[in-house]
Amino acid sequence: MTPQPPIWQQNFAEACNWNQPLEICTIPELLAPALTQRRDAPALDFRERKITYREFGTLIDQAAVSLRATGIGPGDTVALYLPNTPYHPISFFAVLRTGAKIVHLSALDAHRELIHKLKTSKARALITTDLVGFLPPALSLLDEGAVQQVLVGEDARWGEGEAARVPIPARDDVKRLFGRADAGEGEPWPVPAPGDVALLQFTGGTTGTPKAAMLTHANLTAAVSMYRLWTDGAPLEPGCQKVIAVLPLFHIFALTTVLLRNLKDGNEIFLRQRFDVETLITDIAVKRATSFSGVPTMWLALLNRPGVGQVDFSSLRACVSGGAPLPFDVQTRLARLLGARLNNGWGMTETGPAGSRVPNRAEPRPGLIGIPLPGIDMRIVALDDPSHALPPGEIGEIAIRGPNVFKGYLDNESATQMAFRDGYFLTGDIGHMDEQGLFDIVDRRKNMIISSGYNVYPVAIESAIYEHPAVEEVIVIGIPDAYRGQTAKAFVRLKQHAQPFTLDELQDFLRDRLGRHEMPRALEFRPSLPRSAAGKLLAKVLVDEEREKANSAASAQPQAPLH
Repeated sequence: MTPQPPIWQQNFAEACNWNQPLEICTIPELLAPALTQRRDAPALDFRERKITYREFGTLIDQAAVSLRATGIGPGDTVALYLPNTPYHPISFFAVLRTGAKIVHLSALDAHRELIHKLKTSKARALITTDLVGFLPPALSLLDEGAVQQVLVGEDARWGEGEAARVPIPARDDVKRLFGRADAGEGEPWPVPAPGDVALLQFTGGTTGTPKAAMLTHANLTAAVSMYRLWTDGAPLEPGCQKVIAVLPLFHIFALTTVLLRNLKDGNEIFLRQRFDVETLITDIAVKRATSFSGVPTMWLALLNRPGVGQVDFSSLRACVSGGAPLPFDVQTRLARLLGARLNNGWGMTETGPAGSRVPNRAEPRPGLIGIPLPGIDMRIVALDDPSHALPPGEIGEIAIRGPNVFKGYLDNESATQMAFRDGYFLTGDIGHMDEQGLFDIVDRRKNMIISSGYNVYPVAIESAIYEHPAVEEVIVIGIPDAYRGQTAKAFVRLKQHAQPFTLDELQDFLRDRLGRHEMPRALEFRPSLPRSAAGKLLAKVLVDEEREKANSAASAQPQAPLH
């Protein structure tokens, strides 16, 4: 007897090519067709320069040769410490060509967070560029022994940019990325297997302790295939799309859904180093971009730009918001502005980040994350017994399984075992599924803050604040922020006889301890902090207080009309 398809597949048969198998391969194999079939088509548009797929392939070859000349090969890990620049995709594919794996570093990371990531991943080399915000910190990491060598891509190769550059020092452990063009010429390249780890992507999980999620070639290419099989509405013809890539490529959302997916399709990517609403409008209204994926802060900036109602958005065929929840009323206003529905869904670093999408036929509602992408199975499990699947309508933890789900946490077997039950990854997100198979999230992971699309963990901020000599106790929670979505607020109880300090003074103290995205934006002193009967500090009490304040403030203000 043929098994029944999942309930969501029965009710939304038109949303996907449900019966087509996933294309699971290695990352080099994913790129290969475009390099041969789209040679003279533009792959990247950066600073008004077009890089064709032919040139892109040549640059990858040259970078891979240069990496191999430094001894990089199978078993090694290479850190990418880069902004959005052609050096990122070039280095990403070049490192994997050598058989090594990648770990992403963020420019937002504090120095000690960079040290932790390099130490945990055992990165041997670091690739960066000679911009002032990148090369000096990279050299500091080198001097401290966090890596053995630094390879530098010269920013001037791509034309004039706005950021300042610094000289590349002449030393044996600092090399130019394209320094050798003949090393190992003629030698065969390693052939990775789909099950080999390609990427170590750090995620704090539910505890705030940074862990390296091991994502294989198969995980990433499966996720790309899942997104490509989502055909709800008019399918996006491969090779005909112009895609804006302003989200940071070191983030899993942009890496998979923007970069890898569109290179697989042979599309043109408008690679932008920083977000600027006027550049975004030019890319859409003048250059006729067909696709834009952004985080809520970007969509809000566009929505609030004076005169935005006169912009021609007719070229857009795919508009996606991800990285953080977008307020429901903002989704509605954007749909009116764009003349098209804003696509959203759900995913995680550990899922590469494929998870769910909202079908066009589903009635929008707050908290809706849609149905699983093809190849994925999701269910709701009991909070007290993850082996027990719950029926539609009951609230529990979202669990997921599929070929996109990560291999485990690097060198952390206990955390890996705790994260899985019966083959399903336990996401830590609380939600429910309705009778149609549509999933909703009712609460985010415990205590986690999502600010401008980045996961921010209160325990990391609290640990840094506890280093302040005047602090006796601290609780950090997320509060609503009109621009960032959420931001961190610190509640502090001072030590006896200690003097209060200002928010600016606290931020100065934390500058070398936290990344910019983690910095508290609000501070409140209290004579005491809420505790449980057992003496445990209770963040939930403060969360409820702030939510009530926000609700009261919102109800007291009239709704601004959309012009």
